[in-house]
Amino acid sequence: MNRIDELKNDLDKHFKTNQYRFSHSFGDDVLEIPKEDVIPVLRHLKLNQKFDFLMDVCGADYPNREKRFEVIYHLFASRDGRRLRVKTQLAEGEHVETATKVWKGADWFEREAYDMFGIRFQGHPNLRKILTHHQFQGHPLRKDYEADRQQHCTDVLPIHFDNVGDERGDVLNENLVPLNIGPSHPAMHGTLRVMAELDGETIVRANCEIGYLHRCFEKMAETHPYNQVIPYTDRLNYCSAPMNNVGYCKTVERLLGIEIPPKAQAMRVIISELSRIIDHIISVGTGGVDLGALTAFFHLFTYREKVYTLFERLCGARLTVSMTRIGGMAQDAPDGWFDEVMAFCKEMRAAVDEIDRLFISNKIFIKRTQGVAPVSAAEAISWGYTGPLLRACGVNLDLRKTSPYYGYDGLNFDVPVGTSGDIYDRYLVRIEEMKQSIRIIEQVCKNVPGGDYTVRDKGIVLPEKKDVYGNIEGLMNHFMLVIKGLRPPVGEVYDATEAANGELGFYLVSDGSANPYRLKCRPPCFAIYQSFPSVVKGTMLADAIATVASMNVIAGELDR
Repeated sequence: MNRIDELKNDLDKHFKTNQYRFSHSFGDDVLEIPKEDVIPVLRHLKLNQKFDFLMDVCGADYPNREKRFEVIYHLFASRDGRRLRVKTQLAEGEHVETATKVWKGADWFEREAYDMFGIRFQGHPNLRKILTHHQFQGHPLRKDYEADRQQHCTDVLPIHFDNVGDERGDVLNENLVPLNIGPSHPAMHGTLRVMAELDGETIVRANCEIGYLHRCFEKMAETHPYNQVIPYTDRLNYCSAPMNNVGYCKTVERLLGIEIPPKAQAMRVIISELSRIIDHIISVGTGGVDLGALTAFFHLFTYREKVYTLFERLCGARLTVSMTRIGGMAQDAPDGWFDEVMAFCKEMRAAVDEIDRLFISNKIFIKRTQGVAPVSAAEAISWGYTGPLLRACGVNLDLRKTSPYYGYDGLNFDVPVGTSGDIYDRYLVRIEEMKQSIRIIEQVCKNVPGGDYTVRDKGIVLPEKKDVYGNIEGLMNHFMLVIKGLRPPVGEVYDATEAANGELGFYLVSDGSANPYRLKCRPPCFAIYQSFPSVVKGTMLADAIATVASMNVIAGELDR
């Protein structure tokens, strides 16, 4: 009996399932249910089926259906790596009950679905816009909203707190000091706005306002062919751009049902682990700046530049690289490149030890981070934490181990896990992950498989230039693929990778055309940052700045 049959048998005992639809599509288990049963079923799945994580809530628009909207819940069971997609349909004007009663992390995800589609979640504590500005009219991800219809904002909302569930709402306490931090402030690490109410130096309550860098990546994906979406993924987490390329291409390849060659897999592992190292350099280095450790920041960025040089040798670009293609890599590695990567690893191993002596063992750093803004394992799971922040809370979850891909199951590396979930543990986990990434890279570089760096399917990959210019068949293959476009089969899939900040997921719906019908990105720091007001409540103002750095919030993937 497969998993979807087991699930059906279980739900049959507790619900009237005659209107339920169970299916298994492209490797995903899918459950479609009426909107009235959503919360009871989600609660049952969490308690009885051990789906402890709500990874994402998103919407999709089908204007030609009687019930226009779909609400999609992506569930994950950390115990055995199972995934389940729960879907329900809503007509225009209908609503579904909020899932915030089951998982705290549903908060911002539901607000995003409301903002982008107008889907209403009954009982949500504060259902209002989150990514578009307060003057914005309409819902941009609806199919009848034109992609080039821009709306500019002319003013800024005053300090407000109506999204923290506070009984006082936007009423400010005259005995407390309101403080506005960002979105143009170096301590905010990007276009983030934090509004706080202070009692002396203590934060009584806080509120996040995001969306200053929202560019509607998902709308642009709907208007571009599959391969042309790749450069847009670079601009998600631009601190580790290749990992976004890999995550997106892996999702499309799963829908196509193709496996990329072993050499392409090895190259993707190498560039992903190099990206993990430089992403952690950003978090640790800029976090040090916020605590006064400027020297460590400059020292660390030396090694980040070395990785950029390796990327430049591989593809010609440094920051936003677009070096993957659906089906493999854009080109083969140049002669000697793997040796250069090995030489870097030797340098980086010594550098990480030096960072530990200069930075992590510093008494001032320890006092500013140890025991500050801790998060328990239960709270982290409820908010939807993944990646280093979840592991710092004591939860041993890493997709490279739980759901291995690209040969990670054959590599020897450890998953560092913290205990207290405080800022100090978050940095310790990242430092150790850098060491483990070096181990992974060295193992792969010593055993790079031979063969091609991409599949040679004429309907998926463009022919090489020598064939385009050298023979009529290559020219026609190039012409047809450019004109017709890559066309995956009709269907949908959710796929995830272990990015530097946690689970980077893509939910892709294909209608058989040359463009994605729906592409939803599940960015790791979106779930994490929504917990910020709760995490910093009762801490000092300086602790809140240190917390932002330890969360490593990247506005490009947060806002998209």
